[in-house]
Amino acid sequence: MDELKNENINEPELDQEEESSIDYKAIFAALWKHKLLYVIVLPLVFIIGAIYAKSLPKFYQCQVTLAPELGNSGGSAGGLKSLASSLGYRMGSSNKGDVDAITPTLYPDLMNSVDFKTSLFNVKVHRMDSSRVMTYYDYLLYYQKSPWWSKMFSTPDTIKHEKLNPFMLTKRQTAIFKVINANVVCDVDDKTGVITINVTDQDPLIAATMADSVQSRLQTFITEYRTSKARNDLENTKKLCMEAKRRYEKVRQQYGAFSDANQELILESVRSKQEDLENDMQLQFNTYNALASNLQDAYAKVQAVTPAFTTLQSATVPIKKTGPHGTRIVLVFLVLGFLATTVYALYKEGELKKLVGM
Repeated sequence: MDELKNENINEPELDQEEESSIDYKAIFAALWKHKLLYVIVLPLVFIIGAIYAKSLPKFYQCQVTLAPELGNSGGSAGGLKSLASSLGYRMGSSNKGDVDAITPTLYPDLMNSVDFKTSLFNVKVHRMDSSRVMTYYDYLLYYQKSPWWSKMFSTPDTIKHEKLNPFMLTKRQTAIFKVINANVVCDVDDKTGVITINVTDQDPLIAATMADSVQSRLQTFITEYRTSKARNDLENTKKLCMEAKRRYEKVRQQYGAFSDANQELILESVRSKQEDLENDMQLQFNTYNALASNLQDAYAKVQAVTPAFTTLQSATVPIKKTGPHGTRIVLVFLVLGFLATTVYALYKEGELKKLVGM
């Protein structure tokens, strides 16, 4: 009796499996019925895909990798404390002030800024097949190739010189900015801190030129940022030192002139005046000497906080194109054409509803 019950329980499960099974013979028969459609569609899709792939302009990619200095060294902080001590100030032992506000992880955001990307407008470039030098902006505006279908829908526009204002870009400048934003990409490895700069362009020489220029401008910006305070301190110390030197030389001339004029006099008032001038001269000399020492410390500070970048891979002109990959494009077209034809054939034979309803 228990065996009969188990058999009765398993019978509905078998029926459900039979109902949910796919009838591959019916599907194959439906597809075979429309074999002529495959013969027509697939070669046609192949031709369309080949035309599409050939119409896309070639592009090249140049890659540059850098290893930046991560954080300030202990020597830099020590130099800053030494400078502060010589000026009469005391610094605590906290390292909060030594933390850099722009870390390597923020470099991509920096490079995506309007100010940085628009600064690339005026970079001088020339194409591989021409020696004519032009700005990168003019090159993107006049010499970029595009597929034939994009030209069909574009409207002619009058070219005129437009003054660059990053705060308010014109329509054409915004379009060029978007092109540069897509062509120039920066990535930072979170673990190693290695900076990778990729520049894509239709001309291999311009791709390498822009990669080298972006690398140089990024290093310059970071260097100016990290040394800005030290350079300001240097300029202020230099002005104070020059002013102290001027005052010292003035008092020294006064002391020398007074001593020469009253060399044979032994009056007490003369001696008192001479001592005052001598003390003033010594005071001005001490001030000048202290500031001259501070000036050397300020120069050392600028050198200490200047970041170091190690170039792991420099810019080189790419030999082979990066894309487009014609074979892949044609393959995608064939797959899409095959799938579309299959769906149509199954729909016409009523097999699609069965598959969807399962």
